[in-house]
Amino acid sequence: MNYKKTYVPAKGYTPICKIGECSLKKLEFGIIELDAGEKLPFDTEDREVAFIMLEGHCNVSFDGERYENVGNRANVFENRKAESFYMPREQHLEIEAIDHIKIAVCGTPVKEKTAPQVLREDHVVLKLLGRVPFQRETSFIIDGNSNAKVLTIGEAYCTEGNWAGFPPHKHDEDNMPAECIAEEIYYFLFDPRQGFAVQCLYTSDGSLDEAYRVKNDELVEFPYGYHTTVSTPGYQTYFLWLMAGDYQGFNRSNDPEHDWVK
Repeated sequence: MNYKKTYVPAKGYTPICKIGECSLKKLEFGIIELDAGEKLPFDTEDREVAFIMLEGHCNVSFDGERYENVGNRANVFENRKAESFYMPREQHLEIEAIDHIKIAVCGTPVKEKTAPQVLREDHVVLKLLGRVPFQRETSFIIDGNSNAKVLTIGEAYCTEGNWAGFPPHKHDEDNMPAECIAEEIYYFLFDPRQGFAVQCLYTSDGSLDEAYRVKNDELVEFPYGYHTTVSTPGYQTYFLWLMAGDYQGFNRSNDPEHDWVK
């Protein structure tokens, strides 16, 4: 099965990973693109949904309320602390573009209904993780400090030519508190746009053993297995990472063959 997918830019909402039509059972992903002045209605149905502002600014209206001027960058490389907004299940909303917008739409089915929330730049935590040659700067946008109950979302900026998420790690076994079952998606962008990265996905028994060359506007689904990423020299590599599973957070295990690399 091919776990790599490509987003073809289009107006409105484009679903890319949809439960029942992809390898994932708990996680969905799509992109919204609108030009200035355009509006888009959206219903969350049985999912909690986080909207991550990749480009531009928008107003969000729901239940007689309004979030104004959400967004703080022209592209993901301009500001590493993305603004976003969160909507609970059974929520109708309308998005109005102030300028050209590109929004990552991340959802997962939930039973509990919480409350809408706008998350401004000062909410985002930014950390430098690892060391050269496996270094990245990672932001934490949606987690237990938000109204989300299941979703965990952030962004990663790989140091040029470095690995990210090394040693390879996985989260596909119920072995709490060390590891939980959680699906994940990485969505990639590059500067300059013709850049690429290599995304590895494998299991210890070799039944899954993939290495994808991922380009701009491509993503990889991780239903299970160890995964790690390598960035090419000369390019800024960005990926949005989103997780959903039995627990909210980062309960994972490293590949024991490579866990000595610290």
